[in-house]
This record gives sequence, structure tokens and C-alpha cells, in this order.
Amino acid sequence: MRLQDKKVLSLVHHDFEDLELWYPILRLREEGAKVDLVGEKAGETYIGKYGVPAESDFAFGDVKAEDYDAILVPGGWAPDKLRRFPEVLEMVRHMEEKRKPIGQICHAGWVLISAKVLEGKKVTSTPGIRDDMENAGCEWLDEPVVVDGHLISSRRPPDLPDYMREFVEVLAGK
Repeated sequence: MRLQDKKVLSLVHHDFEDLELWYPILRLREEGAKVDLVGEKAGETYIGKYGVPAESDFAFGDVKAEDYDAILVPGGWAPDKLRRFPEVLEMVRHMEEKRKPIGQICHAGWVLISAKVLEGKKVTSTPGIRDDMENAGCEWLDEPVVVDGHLISSRRPPDLPDYMREFVEVLAGK
């Protein structure tokens, strides 16, 4: 259990991509990490694009990014909602400033764009937001997973095994 002393913050909001939220959480828990789901409200049940529920442990305002070792941003349509919360953007900026692992997949890049942390980075995402990513100043690559220091990005659900293999490696090395 390589991650038994690690705490990971996983963001959640309605219309998350079901696999992109749950696969990383379960994979990290298998490695011993404590993963907290953090949403707009504590104890709220958020529903994924395909109907899978996820109940938040805490509200955005109830957690401090400095208490966590990493952050995960799921894909789906949730990132378009998540990026509207100043607390979410501050969490991402904290992780960036402290060089703690940031995991983003699919449309999650929207949150990092709004947090203004992509300038000069190498990343991937769903091809549908490639222009958005490049306009934010990053180099976009069409690869299953891209690791640029503490930033781990991936494209879509079929890439989840590659994404989480690399995320676990980066987190274990911190």
C-alpha cells in the first residue's frame, strides 16, 4: 500500500463522467490513500452523466488544500460547473504553487484554464477542448497520459489505466 499516508481531494459536481470520477478514487483507495469527495455542499448526492451517484464528504469551504497531498478533477460536464467556484480555483492554485500532484482528465482542463495554471505546460485532454487548452498557453499532446512534473493529464475513459498508473507513481514519489 504505497499511498497509505496520502490524502487526496477529489472534486465533484453534477454531470461528472462516472468512470472518470470513480475509477481514480477506487484505484487510489486500493493503494491505501484517503480520498475525500468535495462538492458545493457537504453530504450532497451528485449524479454522474450515466446516473451513478457520488455523495460529497465535505463542501468546498470546509477543506483546506494544504491538508491534502493531491487533487483530482473529473471530466464530464462537471468541470464547467466546478470552475465557477473561487474556492475550487484556489485549491488548484495551491496545488500548483506547492507542486502537489494535480490529476485532470477529459474536460477537467477547463478548471485548470480558469485557475490560470496551464501556461507553458505539456498536457492532454479530450480533443474537444484542445483549442481552449492551447489558448491557455499549454502544449497539447494527443496521448493517453501526459506527465509534466506534478501535472498528470489524460484524454478519456479508455485511458484511465495509463492515467492512474502515472498519477500513483507521481503521488508515491512526493
